Amino acid sequence: MLNQLTKSVGRVVRAAAIAAVIGGGIAAASAQDITGACATFPGPIYTKWGEQYKATGAGALNYQAVGSGAGVTQIINRTVDFGASDTPVASERLASNNLLQFPAVIGAVVVVVNIPGVDGANLKLNGAVIADIYQGRIRMWNAKEIKDLNPGVTLPAVAIAPAYRADSSGTTNIFTSYLASVSLPFQTNVGAGNSVPWKTGVGAPGNAGVAAAVKNTKGGIGYVEYAYATENGMQAPMLENRAKKFVKPTVAGFNAAASQANWNNAPNMAASMLNMSGDTTWPIVSATYVLVPKNPSDPVRAANVLKFFDWAFKSGGPAADQLHYIALPKAVQDQVRKKWTTISANGQPVWK
Repeated sequence: MLNQLTKSVGRVVRAAAIAAVIGGGIAAASAQDITGACATFPGPIYTKWGEQYKATGAGALNYQAVGSGAGVTQIINRTVDFGASDTPVASERLASNNLLQFPAVIGAVVVVVNIPGVDGANLKLNGAVIADIYQGRIRMWNAKEIKDLNPGVTLPAVAIAPAYRADSSGTTNIFTSYLASVSLPFQTNVGAGNSVPWKTGVGAPGNAGVAAAVKNTKGGIGYVEYAYATENGMQAPMLENRAKKFVKPTVAGFNAAASQANWNNAPNMAASMLNMSGDTTWPIVSATYVLVPKNPSDPVRAANVLKFFDWAFKSGGPAADQLHYIALPKAVQDQVRKKWTTISANGQPVWK
C-alpha cells in the first residue's frame, strides 16, 4: 500500500512539476529563459499557458511547483525571476523585500473523497463537519453528523483518513481560512495559515500529493485545487455555502464568488472571495498571486516575465476555461499592468 502510494505521489508530482516553455525578449533583445518557483495551485494553467506561449516562438520558463512558502522564499532570495503564492503576502514583507504582488488567475479549492460504495460527487458536506473531521472529532464516514446531511444515503462504517499539505502551502491557507471562518473550534484549535497544527491525518507534498494520497486511500479525504480533482477523475462533494445551499463545484459557482471581489479597495490587489453570498456561489475561491522584484537586476528577464503574463491576460482565457480556472476581469488586468509601470531598473521603467 505504501509503495503504491509513494509511486502514485511521485507520478502526479512529476506531472505537476512544470517545465513549460514561456517567456520572450524586450524590444530588440533576443528571447531568454526565465525561472519561477511557485505554488502548485496554478500549476495546471501555467503549464498550459506555457505550452501555448512556446508555440509563439518565445523563450523558456523553468517553473518549479514547489508550494507557496518556497516560492516566496526563492523570490525574496532572488534565486528566480518570479515567485508565486496562493496566499497574499503581507504588505510589510512586500515592502521590506521590494516586491510587487499581482493576481494572475482565479481558482477554487474543493474537497475530494474516496469512500467505498458512495458516489462522492453527490455527497453533502458543510464547513463545520469538515472542520470536525480535520480536528479528529468525526472519525467514521457513517457518523451521525454526516448521515444527518445525507438522508437516504448508505454510508459505510469506514474510518475517515484525512490528508493535508505537508509543505508550506497557499492552498492550505485558503482552505483553513475558510474553515476558520465557519467553525470557531477550528479557528481556536487549528487556525489559518500556510502551515497549521493539524490534529489528525497524514501530510503529502503539493496539490498533486494530496490528490494521490486520497485516491489511493480507502476512506480518504483531502483538499486540492479543482483542476487536480478533474484531471485525476476524483469525486468532489457538494458543499453548503453561505446561503445554506448545497452546491457542486462549477465554473459558474466560482464566477459567482469572483464577481463579488472588491479589487479597488484590496491592499496589494489581494481581494477576498471566500464564503461569499449567493445561492449558487462556491464557498472556497481565491486568486493566486505572482511576486516580482520592483528593482530587478536583469531588466530583460524581468520584462520577459511581464510579457508572458501580459500574453496570458490577452490570450489565455480559453485555456483557463478549459481547466476550470477563471481569467481576471479585463479591468483588473488593466490595474495589474498599471502596477507594472512602477518596476524599474537603473532608473528606467521595465514595462511601458
